[in-house]
Amino acid sequence: MALKAIKFRPYFYAAILLLPSTSVMATEGGGTGSYPDGLDNFLSGVLPPSGIHSLFYGGNIHYNKLKGNNGEQIPVPGFKVNVNVLAPRLVWVTDQKIFGGQLAYHTIVPLLDVNTEAAGKHNNSKGIGDITFGPALGYHSTPDSGYVIGLDINAPTGSYNRNDPSSLGKNHWTVQPVWAFSYFPAYGANVDLKVMHDFNFRNQDTNTTSGQALHADYALGWGFGNGLVAGVGGYVFQQITHDNGPKSAQGKASAFGIGPSVRYANNKGWLVAVKWQKDFAVNNRPAGSQVFLKAAIPF
Repeated sequence: MALKAIKFRPYFYAAILLLPSTSVMATEGGGTGSYPDGLDNFLSGVLPPSGIHSLFYGGNIHYNKLKGNNGEQIPVPGFKVNVNVLAPRLVWVTDQKIFGGQLAYHTIVPLLDVNTEAAGKHNNSKGIGDITFGPALGYHSTPDSGYVIGLDINAPTGSYNRNDPSSLGKNHWTVQPVWAFSYFPAYGANVDLKVMHDFNFRNQDTNTTSGQALHADYALGWGFGNGLVAGVGGYVFQQITHDNGPKSAQGKASAFGIGPSVRYANNKGWLVAVKWQKDFAVNNRPAGSQVFLKAAIPF
């Protein structure tokens, strides 16, 4: 069956789980979780209408500091991590109802360019990262609000080398329940919240299991009635159980991020959402800034 996109509607962007991370972004050994925190923002809690939809994500994740258990900077000479990503995503929203919610499925395949530097050593990897897929149920509470309950699965499909910090995959499965809510009137305050819980499986090469994490993306903005919403967004991340195994981090990771976010859509089906954020209150993981973009292009 041929796949095709349909025109954008204001509730186009479901947020289940978006970009899988690279191996330099795992709590194992100190790092972030399986989801690029703060990636989602406006319209994170609503499904598009029935049909097959295509969209694209892009971004740059840049870290230039390593933080310890109490937020102190760990002196690693020349430490830098730079990840460029382009990720096409397919969302299939069915007509089937389960428990009153509309059943949907999605998958995303990230194309990654990962560069790492530390103590004079440089590593680079390019290719397909870990694929994410999963089901979701969407509920349209009112014409201006909705929520999504989903289960995302991050599969270890990206190439992995335990001695290469630029590896494209994490080499373990992650299961992530998701709940997301959006309030999106054309005029006035817009509010979005997406809450996720990570359950990580064991990395068989290192015999280490990253700890569970509870984290959320948020967005607060103002709708101007002409397709434009502007405001701020970010994330909160808290690891809630310790790593287990020989490559475990010494403590639990935590962080908070915030930055400006803008979304524009028109009645012809075009949409562009851009977000920049900076990391604050970082403990036991890398710190830096991120730029994320998502786009819908009518066909």
